[in-house]
Amino acid sequence: MTPLVAAAVLLAAVTHAGWNAIAHHLKDQLLSFTLISGGGALIGAAVACLAPAPAAAAWPYLLLSAALHVGYLALLMRSFTLGDFGQTYPIARGTAPLVVTALAAVLLGEVPGGGQLTGVAVACAGLLGLALWGFRGTGHRPNGPAVAAALATGLAIAAYTVVDGVGVRASDSPLGYLAWLMLLQGLAVPAYALHRRRRALAAQLRPHAALGLLGAALSISAYALVMWAQTRAPLAPVAALRESSIIVGAAIGALFFKENFGTPRIAAAGLMVVGIGLMLHTG
Repeated sequence: MTPLVAAAVLLAAVTHAGWNAIAHHLKDQLLSFTLISGGGALIGAAVACLAPAPAAAAWPYLLLSAALHVGYLALLMRSFTLGDFGQTYPIARGTAPLVVTALAAVLLGEVPGGGQLTGVAVACAGLLGLALWGFRGTGHRPNGPAVAAALATGLAIAAYTVVDGVGVRASDSPLGYLAWLMLLQGLAVPAYALHRRRRALAAQLRPHAALGLLGAALSISAYALVMWAQTRAPLAPVAALRESSIIVGAAIGALFFKENFGTPRIAAAGLMVVGIGLMLHTG
């Protein structure tokens, strides 16, 4: 992984935490994800008119990824409804890299070396520690249903990461692949919201439209950077490094949502930095 690829993934981590914070901030999760998904679909449609279409070989992966992203969004909405941002976001993001590492090794033959594998494991331990250890002694114990939803979200993230890692490499047009992905997966939540809210939906969306479009732009930017990185580096280290967004997410939870950070989370963040440094040094 070159320094440029690493920088792109770190920037993606920051933008990803930002759009998730926006999604959590709007307490009506259906409205929140309708704005972000719908905005992403609009941006995707515009880019699809300009970018080369993905190659035929990429379309099966593209369609499967769109379905996985819809499931991911449903699970993410559920986890945000049930738990704190500082708890559910780290669990969801911290689960994915280990699963991606295993899937990439089995399906793509991308077997990491011993030092890199150790770095991935240490980084993931730190990520999960950010979610779990910081609640000790604060009265905020892990919420069982929220943790379950966040873990399921992490599995969905791992699944679409591997699918997109293969699909974008076969597309001959990473930008076109991203545009069509945003367009296809972005229609599902607005369609469901329209079914549920009907005529009231437009009036409910209007006050939050600008914030929702910002979230959509951040979401697309984050994933565009990751998919570009996936064309230039193995999936496992990219997946692990992008989850440094959890440090940003934990800071956002503490500063803006007044959720506990605490010494255990600081220690977990340090463990994650050690793991990322080991992963990049030996990658």
